[in-house]
Amino acid sequence: MASEVQLDALPYVDQGYDEPGVREAAMQLVDEETRRYRPTKNYLDFLQPPKSTFETDILRSEFERLAARQPMELLSMKRYELPQPAAAQRNDLSAWVESVENSMAQLEHQSGRIVNLELLLKYSSNEWRMNNMTLTHMVGREQHYLKTIRQEVQGINWQRKTEQVAAGTQLSTLTDHWNSLVRKNYELEQACTDLEKEAVELGLKQGGRLQPTS
Repeated sequence: MASEVQLDALPYVDQGYDEPGVREAAMQLVDEETRRYRPTKNYLDFLQPPKSTFETDILRSEFERLAARQPMELLSMKRYELPQPAAAQRNDLSAWVESVENSMAQLEHQSGRIVNLELLLKYSSNEWRMNNMTLTHMVGREQHYLKTIRQEVQGINWQRKTEQVAAGTQLSTLTDHWNSLVRKNYELEQACTDLEKEAVELGLKQGGRLQPTS
């Protein structure tokens, strides 16, 4: 493919990364590459917002409040109050009925709290233990998964290093062979030059002997 990039770097073999100017040159290439991107404040704008099956209307409104940077509303304690009818409604029967019904609802709510506390005292320890066991199992599973991923990463790095070291050894051998061939070619060229020079000199001497005398 025309857009495919062929990498020829061998970081486990190549030398000279710490030489002066190398890092600056690399950062210059990075800057040139980043200039090709379209400037944007959020490079993930093109992605669709994630959808969650656990998102309720309350969570959605809370997310919207956080996005708008609005303060959280304080907990209203009005429902737990037991107000008497106002002074102007002291003789109003409906106002007293409403007040009594409110007190009965509050009494029922407190009764439900007592039942929940009794259930909590009776069964919470077992539920807490089961919850801890579940969390321990989840942590162990994730740790095993993390260990597997790290082993895979280590295996990939080891394979890459092995391949690069082998490639570096082969490149070194080929480089030495190429240098040897270049040296032999130079020696052959030098020998040919010397032979040509010797042949010319020999030809001149033989030519001088064959010249007729006056």
